[in-house]
Amino acid sequence: MALPQIPHDFVWGASTSAYQIEGAVAEDGRGPSIWDTRCRMKGGVGDGTTGDVACDHYHRYPEDIALMKEMGVSAYRFSVAWPRLLPRGRGAINQAGLDFYDRLIDRLLEAGIEPWLTLYHWDLPQALDDLGGWTSRDAAGWFADYACLAARRYGDRVKRWITFNEFSVFTLFGYAINWAAPGVTDRVSHLRAIHHVNLAHGAGVDVLRGLVPGASIGAIHNRQIVLPEGGKPENQAAADLLNEHWNLAFPDPQLLGHYPPQIARAIEPYVQAGDMARICRPIDWFGLNHYGPIFARADADTTWGFTWGETPEDAPTYGVGWPVFPDMFRDELLAISRRYRMPIYVTENGCGGDDQPDAAGQVNDEHRINFFKVYTDAMGEAMRAGADVRGYFVWCLLDNFEWGSGLSQRFGLVHVDYQTQKRTPKASARWYAELIRSVRRSSAPAA
Repeated sequence: MALPQIPHDFVWGASTSAYQIEGAVAEDGRGPSIWDTRCRMKGGVGDGTTGDVACDHYHRYPEDIALMKEMGVSAYRFSVAWPRLLPRGRGAINQAGLDFYDRLIDRLLEAGIEPWLTLYHWDLPQALDDLGGWTSRDAAGWFADYACLAARRYGDRVKRWITFNEFSVFTLFGYAINWAAPGVTDRVSHLRAIHHVNLAHGAGVDVLRGLVPGASIGAIHNRQIVLPEGGKPENQAAADLLNEHWNLAFPDPQLLGHYPPQIARAIEPYVQAGDMARICRPIDWFGLNHYGPIFARADADTTWGFTWGETPEDAPTYGVGWPVFPDMFRDELLAISRRYRMPIYVTENGCGGDDQPDAAGQVNDEHRINFFKVYTDAMGEAMRAGADVRGYFVWCLLDNFEWGSGLSQRFGLVHVDYQTQKRTPKASARWYAELIRSVRRSSAPAA
């Protein structure tokens, strides 16, 4: 382990999201989301599965909290399902949904685990999508009203708040590339969605700041360096534009007050007076989700003229089975520190696989341990070089519904048998627990 001296209050956590683990999609008054709709579209999910049951966390959350407590994590990042609180996205509230998150939050606090609440992790109520969803400027007001409900209900116990998870993923894949709900491929819709989500973020920050005393507010961005496939000059323009959409379209307006150049020119017709001030609201920290670099290729048949390219065949794997670039994780942490000058929490980091129990019932995911080792080492290098990193959350606590991949990709520290819902901590869970213990021992204040 090459981590520097870690402060005693460094946050070690685990992350999940509502649609990926909760199940119970039609129970206790929850309304349908755009992902419930997509799961029922032909070809909407690669393996044909849905989030209808997923990990059944809605009923099994006490067991999952006990697993986290055993691991020693100090924080749990989860999302609230908008359609569970407001089945139609606005108007009538669902008391049973509000009560569920009360129970979850209270049980976390009893276990000594701090709740980190994400307001939006991709599950827009279908009723709002029917009204235009994020392409409608009204979406910012819908989100502000939802944030107000959540803040008033949970703000007495929850102090860590996140407006959105991975803005660029759900807007790019949902409105320009048909890889996610709602599955639109249209430039104007995509530009409107970018701007309205940014407005919603700003409105949400203001609501939280006004209603939650002592709130620590952040937003989560996926950032990964974008490189031209094969290093070819003909792919450089595609890489530059994808970089703006993927890495800059949300943190730049939110933290610097302006859009990056190419997007700024395209989005200008949808920006009204005062919008940038509404978007650029003060927050407390930067949430980073990071897995690896993106290789871009020019493709004139796509909405924006770029698509995902092929990873170099000689890329290192560290036994994971997919390309692993820890140096680029280090560099990203440093780049964020230089550009935005604020504390960073790594809110997702992890790797997938097809992890199955062996004959003895154990899940030996050595590939995931290798991944965590090299990535936490890279985080340590960034911290020694000056990056103000204050916490690290693994993705994911549980094997779960991985969006377009369905149930076929397993990212969890805990294996889930989807037939029986049996939980089995993997070798990586034990490794993570030992990492947390060893760092805490070394950083404990002298008696």
